[in-house]
Amino acid sequence: MALRLIEINLPESKLPEVEELISGRKEVLDLIMQPAESSWKIPVRGEWKTRLSTNYILIRMLVLAEESQSLLDLLEETFSSEDGFRINIFALVASFPSISEEGISKEGPSSEEEKNHKQRVSREELHNDLVEGAKTTNIYVSMIILSSIVAAIGVLNNNVAVIIGAMVIAPILTPNVSLSLATALGDLRLAKGALKTLLLGISISIVLSVALGFLLPVDPSLHEISSRTNVGLMDIVLALASGAAGALSFASAAPAVLIGVAVAVALMPPLVVFGLLLGAGDYSLALGALILFLANLICVNLAGVVTFLSQGIEPRTWWEAKNAKEATVVAIVGWILLLAMLIIVVFLGDYQILKP
Repeated sequence: MALRLIEINLPESKLPEVEELISGRKEVLDLIMQPAESSWKIPVRGEWKTRLSTNYILIRMLVLAEESQSLLDLLEETFSSEDGFRINIFALVASFPSISEEGISKEGPSSEEEKNHKQRVSREELHNDLVEGAKTTNIYVSMIILSSIVAAIGVLNNNVAVIIGAMVIAPILTPNVSLSLATALGDLRLAKGALKTLLLGISISIVLSVALGFLLPVDPSLHEISSRTNVGLMDIVLALASGAAGALSFASAAPAVLIGVAVAVALMPPLVVFGLLLGAGDYSLALGALILFLANLICVNLAGVVTFLSQGIEPRTWWEAKNAKEATVVAIVGWILLLAMLIIVVFLGDYQILKP
């Protein structure tokens, strides 16, 4: 079981309110939850208090990762107006004695609560992870450069093993998942950061690939090149599955390394092939690789948004949710229209939407 230690610093006078909230007493929960939900006890598996010298008290609460969202929402709703309000969330490797599910109250959340809180980490934890991952860093730029070079060598030598190695080091998963989360939450700042990082990585990869395509001989008949110059149904399925898996890996705090490889497989090879063919002057096949890359990029992000929405990840307040819903609808419609336009281009051009 994944555990989270939630820490909150409050005036000592607020201790009774925290204890009432944790115990699930109706007079506290009615302020936040619907009457049908007010009988659900907050699933705190451990609680510790430390009195500070400044009349403040530090309270630590141990919960399961997938149960943390309800407690965080209640704490924020109840105490966010307090001076210096801050909640810290710590991921625990282990806790002893072990947390047993035996003896836990069988009174679970209502069906509506189950719908809103899936088996996932909290919205705050997810958002923090992806905000950090969406930043443009020297490491990100370096890994894009290295993965592009390795992928180009693998493609030019028709070497699948080398191409897979390039996908392992390609850091392209996080900015795509960050963009999907930003779309689901209507977070414009996160969307700008993720889009900036993603576009920078794409630009660097194209520039390097074009340079290599101009300097090195490029054989369009090689399987690893020709297979990425048209759009196939399996490519679309791969991109959709990869995008959904990427979103789920972050939402459930599962290891994302191998899933990142799947997303990179859908995006990096066609992008590198596009640059190589463009540098070699084979513009017709280069356009086919570009269409494949764009179709995969759209599918990865579209699947990520739908996955986050299906996991009940949404803004905390109703007015934020209203704005986010409008932005999400616009974004989803935009992704679908772009994909439809690409399919139309495929049918009108010399490219096949289905591989024979």
